Amino acid sequence: MSPRELLLGSFKAAVAAADPLMIVPQHLPKPPNGRTLVIGAGKAAASMALAVEQHWPADAPLEGIVITRYAHGLLTNRISVVEAGHPVPDESGETAAKRILDSVKRLSKNDLLLALFSGGGSSLLSLPVETISMAVLKAVTKELLRCGATIQEINTVRKHLSLIQGGRLAAACKAKILALVISDVTGDDPTHVASGPCAPDPTTYDDATAILARYECAVPRAVRDTLQRGAKGELSETPKPGDKAFAKTENRVIATAHQSLQAAVRFFEANGVRAAILGDSVTGEAREVAKVHAALAREVKTHGQPWQPPVALISGGECTVTVRGNGRGGRCAEFLLSLVNDLQGADGIHALACDTDGIDGTENNAGAIAAPDTFARAASLGLCADKMLENNDGYGFFSALGDLVITGPTRTNVNDYRAILVL
Repeated sequence: MSPRELLLGSFKAAVAAADPLMIVPQHLPKPPNGRTLVIGAGKAAASMALAVEQHWPADAPLEGIVITRYAHGLLTNRISVVEAGHPVPDESGETAAKRILDSVKRLSKNDLLLALFSGGGSSLLSLPVETISMAVLKAVTKELLRCGATIQEINTVRKHLSLIQGGRLAAACKAKILALVISDVTGDDPTHVASGPCAPDPTTYDDATAILARYECAVPRAVRDTLQRGAKGELSETPKPGDKAFAKTENRVIATAHQSLQAAVRFFEANGVRAAILGDSVTGEAREVAKVHAALAREVKTHGQPWQPPVALISGGECTVTVRGNGRGGRCAEFLLSLVNDLQGADGIHALACDTDGIDGTENNAGAIAAPDTFARAASLGLCADKMLENNDGYGFFSALGDLVITGPTRTNVNDYRAILVL
């Protein structure tokens, strides 16, 4: 098997390990005495809903609505699937989120709320507070994405501008709640997946204000006014740990980045290559993280430390990109371009960086793949890796070389997957 086939095969194994159609059925509860309402949001929402339908008793009541990203829908019969905007929210998501909240409020204590959450749900399940319009929420979301804030920080702000996130959905429900969560965040805390509609929120209005100040975010006045009113106690806080709203609620994480990394390890080892997991929660600026990975790859190649080649160095997590240029590219392409720029054709080192949801940033690729000759091939085409990195144009770089990885929507999401193969 060639290095390229090994890397692509390992990514496929990592994604398969997070397939909702295989995972969700193992966690389905028995139907209640009353109704079962299924709600959900995220890039995996349609696949999760389909898994519920396929394994729910035909004679047991089942209804619901889930929200997923455009082009991520699937055909279902008992649960409605709505497509909406991601990473920037839109009116389709807002309308569906209101339908979800209204339906949840009508449940009784004999019913069951089965909630399905996955990465992307924060944008898709957007129901802003009365003081914030959808136009304002779009503006603040774009600014937070641009400034390089972590997903946890972005969600802290979003929770305090929402009628449904940060545990507010659980607080509005009289029924028992089981939330099945596919985690796309480092640490796998349900409070950060889809901004935790059914999970306690330990953050405050003051925390949200501090994040906007830390990144010098230029946000509409309505956002600052809302957060200030909340900090003064004029608006209710999100439900905190220990709140009675969670006495009837279980948040169960059913798929994680680490599980997918373990699947990749098994794939490499089945093909005669040792694999080492560097971590499932790697964060930081993508280009800087790549430099650390490049240094480790060189150490392995040159000195056989801390592992003798051949070895695959794999990692997960979610890096950030502070946008300074006007190029096309997500965090995976940026990571890989920085790695290529740092290694500059080091012999025997191949690499792949892809998002497990099949979408790197806002482009049509999951990520990209690189080989020892990538730097030289790019130079022969007049492509300057350093300049394109400064322009945040990883997509343009790897597209010109024919080295984008395009999978289409995978309908799951356990964060980024990176593999460096040292031969």
